[in-house]
Amino acid sequence: MPADEPISARPSLRERRRAAATQEILDAAESQLAEDGPAALSLRGVARSLGMTVQALYHYFPSRDSLVTSLVAKAYDDLADAVQAAVDTAGGDLAGGDSDLPRLVVATEGYRRWAIAHPEHFQLLYGTPLRYYAAPVDGPTTRAVRRMAAVFEREMFGGYTTQQLAAAEMPALSTELRTYLESVPPGGGPGSLPAPATALFLSAWGHMHGLVVLEVFGHTAYLGDHQAEIFRVTMRKMTADIDRRIPHM
Repeated sequence: MPADEPISARPSLRERRRAAATQEILDAAESQLAEDGPAALSLRGVARSLGMTVQALYHYFPSRDSLVTSLVAKAYDDLADAVQAAVDTAGGDLAGGDSDLPRLVVATEGYRRWAIAHPEHFQLLYGTPLRYYAAPVDGPTTRAVRRMAAVFEREMFGGYTTQQLAAAEMPALSTELRTYLESVPPGGGPGSLPAPATALFLSAWGHMHGLVVLEVFGHTAYLGDHQAEIFRVTMRKMTADIDRRIPHM
């Protein structure tokens, strides 16, 4: 090894033990979440399931909020991973045998599948907010949700130029809203999308997410096995509408 090549220091035994204990606590919290739902999550219950005291648990998570923040960030990351895996393997069985399925539709179906498979985690992210919990500003939860939004942003707008996105057909936006949207886009840093594209993104997101919420929370259970087909038909139509609204120069 060259003398000037940096050597990665191996974590100490104490650091490895702390990392293992932290992961064990998170695993126990996720089990409690899956069994009892987000509202029942408590440090005392997690500690009891691990045979440790709450005071000992505080050495790893100083408050319920810090534990919830870790769980929320992980859930967003898991959801983003599921959406990314869906588009990475687009086609064949994963796309239901439809080789012409747009990648954006594949991404939305990855989102839907994860939500259906992990209803309690989905509820933690998008259900009734936990009482007294406030996510840290620009903390790990914000970074995680931006990562997920960036996947959808890429699949929705990756083939268009900034000029095309700026000319997207949308109802006239007020000066105040346009300024705000240009400073706080969905997936990237400030100014990464023109305001019309951000408005279009948020509209599409609400359309997709609303259908998933209705299904996960049981409001469309009367449709039975037809829910998947209705979702795909609706997402195909949404994708075609997005493409229609952006000029092809």
